[in-house]
Amino acid sequence: MSKGTGASARTTSGHQGLMLEERLLFEEDTPGLCGVDLEEPRGLPDRLGGLLREGAIGLPSLSEPQVVRHFTRLSQKNYAIDSGLYPLGSCTMKHNPRQGERLARLPGFAEIHPWQPLSTVAGALELMGALAHALKVLTGMPAIALSPGAGAHGEICGMMTIRAALEAKGERRRRVLVAESAHGTNPASAAACGYAVEAVPSTRRGRLDRAELEKRLDGDVAALMLTNPNTCGLFEDEILEIAAALHDKGAFFYCDGANFNAILGRVRPIDCGIDCMHLNLHKTFSTPHGGGGPGSGPVALAASLAPYAPLPWLVHGENGFALVEHRTGPAERAIGRIKGFHGQFGTFVRALAYMMSLGADGLRQAAEDAVLNANYLKARLEGSLSPAFPGIAMHEVLFDDRFLEESGVTTLDFAKALIDEGFHPMTIYFPLVVEGAMLVEPTETESRASLDEFIAAVKALAEKARAGEAEFFHAAPRFAPRRRLDEVRAARHPVLRWRPPAGTEPAGS
Repeated sequence: MSKGTGASARTTSGHQGLMLEERLLFEEDTPGLCGVDLEEPRGLPDRLGGLLREGAIGLPSLSEPQVVRHFTRLSQKNYAIDSGLYPLGSCTMKHNPRQGERLARLPGFAEIHPWQPLSTVAGALELMGALAHALKVLTGMPAIALSPGAGAHGEICGMMTIRAALEAKGERRRRVLVAESAHGTNPASAAACGYAVEAVPSTRRGRLDRAELEKRLDGDVAALMLTNPNTCGLFEDEILEIAAALHDKGAFFYCDGANFNAILGRVRPIDCGIDCMHLNLHKTFSTPHGGGGPGSGPVALAASLAPYAPLPWLVHGENGFALVEHRTGPAERAIGRIKGFHGQFGTFVRALAYMMSLGADGLRQAAEDAVLNANYLKARLEGSLSPAFPGIAMHEVLFDDRFLEESGVTTLDFAKALIDEGFHPMTIYFPLVVEGAMLVEPTETESRASLDEFIAAVKALAEKARAGEAEFFHAAPRFAPRRRLDEVRAARHPVLRWRPPAGTEPAGS
């Protein structure tokens, strides 16, 4: 890995500035310095059974300001949603209102413990009840399982309820069909539940091939796992027919809710024939995420699956809210606990705050604005880039690398050059159904001004690529804290499925 070459020429959006070399803390070692000056304790018993340290452990000697400034400088080299547009497709990296952060830090929320007696956390249970009710209204589903800790955790929870429902009927189905454009966690979740996974390809319209689905559909299929809107940024316009075909064979319809941000308040999954769907609170309902958390993946369940929802169940009775934690009564068929405690409570607070601050009309507008922004990008860029599919996009727009043909520039090169323009690159090489994919999701929180700035940068780079300046791209990024890793630059991604026929004009042009 080569090192940065100096200061950036751009200061766009305030997140590119002076990028000087940062030394390791071990290189800052100054013998004799110490961040905390404490006298050696005397007269205390040895509680380590004679296992006291006998020599130095090799840590550098540093003052507190040295340590604080080192980590502050490192943090300033990072890109974040608080510093600029974060156009990662299928990730919904949108602004997180600070109101939610303030509320999640209220002592009554931040300092409770899941082992407290339920009588002491009535407010927390009421908040969970309000959140579950809101999710039921938005999905149309009669049951919500709050406990899953992330989207993939919600997937496996949903597939476990499907397996339990089939076993209760005495059915031992062995296969799960998964859309080819699905997130990689979909087939992993099905396999973790003991199912053989079979992919269903997409059409040239970027949607599930219903004819191929029906070829594979028989009495041995437990479920189909499909994302809608899908990872090509398109609504599955045959979803009602897909649901009918599944239900006719006694199979269940699982929907990956990662892209719920596009249809929030506009389409209820229950009306599409969906039986089970996880919702990413940390994406759709604005909670900071990435780098491992925090996440939350509640699962919405149709009536046929509700009795198998994992424990604990949140119930409301004469004496307020309570938790059902054992398989008794109506919960006798529950699949049991899938997570320690009761879910990601801090994420619950942030999500409910987001819902209550926007209201039903605001949530609907958020989805509409996300779709509007994506289509604005598509309309402005389709003369410079090559849209992968024609027609209206949903919350994200997918381009391919046809516009780079004969240029000697790859999708990866193009993404690296965007870094020097002060922007985090879009998602590249995903979904795998399109060669040289560039998936852009602007989200609803970006202004027209910020989108125009991104558009101008992308257009300028596309023109530079067409002008034959391949070496410019091969050397990018020049102004990042670190230059390229030891990556292999390939003209074609090895596992991509489909590409328009030679000579085909970019879709939408």
